[in-house]
Amino acid sequence: MNKRIKVGVLGATGMVGQKYLKLLHSHPWFDVVYLAASPNSAGKKYADAVAGRWHMSEDIPQAYRNIVVEDAGNVSKAAGKCSLIFSAVEMDKKAILALEEEYAGSGFAVVSNNSAHRSTEDVPVMVPEINHSHLDIIPQQRKQRGWKDGLLVVKPNCSIQSYMLPIYALIKAGYPIDKMIVSTLQAVSGAGYPGPASIDLIDNVMPTLAGEEDKSEIEPAKILGRVAGGKIVSDASIKISAHCNRVAVSDGHTACVSLKFAGKKPGLEEIIKIWRNFSSLPQELKLPTAPKPPIIYRDETDRPQPSKDRDAGNGMAVTVGRLRPCNVFDIRFVGLHHNTVRGAAGGSILTAELLVAKGLVK
Repeated sequence: MNKRIKVGVLGATGMVGQKYLKLLHSHPWFDVVYLAASPNSAGKKYADAVAGRWHMSEDIPQAYRNIVVEDAGNVSKAAGKCSLIFSAVEMDKKAILALEEEYAGSGFAVVSNNSAHRSTEDVPVMVPEINHSHLDIIPQQRKQRGWKDGLLVVKPNCSIQSYMLPIYALIKAGYPIDKMIVSTLQAVSGAGYPGPASIDLIDNVMPTLAGEEDKSEIEPAKILGRVAGGKIVSDASIKISAHCNRVAVSDGHTACVSLKFAGKKPGLEEIIKIWRNFSSLPQELKLPTAPKPPIIYRDETDRPQPSKDRDAGNGMAVTVGRLRPCNVFDIRFVGLHHNTVRGAAGGSILTAELLVAKGLVK
């Protein structure tokens, strides 16, 4: 790519916004030129807006320090500055719905980290290795909404990405799944900053996360669905039961999964071969942040572990291990991914790269 695409970040002062800036620094395709946040931060230089609350391990990149933060609610301020927007605003759902549509309606390609539009029928919920074909709906999305150049796509719930790639690889290989039980052990960073109080997590596990189990049971159906009639039709053929827990881990969501196949079932060695050989369009296109391989299988009996495996593939790969027979269903395994990279900002960036590769972003 000869010329980098100018991009903006909404909610740039928050945890996810900061992660976007960390990952986008020196990105070969994208150049961050526009930052926006709440009215409280508007008008300040970025370094001043995040003073005392910059939570990344590296210092604020010099390129962003003196950018003046705008009010994310003032869409006109972004006009002429960038063509692609990463949205990580923290607002109520109705406000996010309206704001992201306003940006898209103003000609911006909007890639959202938020959950507000995940149930919107013509908005793809993207895991690029799985449902890259869902971007075929963008011309219809634009026509239905009267958008010329704008578009809107979202990323899914962070926790499901620790197991969606492994189960999709099996489905693609010809082994459809009938039932799944999944228990997630979700890192503190998934709750944002400051997250749960330490007294709630020390010597403890929090066995309920608001809305997480519903998202874990519903969103996979949309991701595995198809584009038809100007909307994405969900595939609800897999029956999913989810248990979501918050644990005292900084980063890295773990999932313990049991699967029952709908028909013939593969042997354990074949499953490992399928996972290790899996590749998809992002890898074929050599997108800058596409992990290669996207699925890593570990033979050790004590892997994956968050502290050892969450950064695999620059935080974009899914690590799988402990594959074994299940006494109730057919197989069981453990999956792990980095929830703030693959599960949040990094997954959105990969989706944006795919949009560019498909010619959907000017």
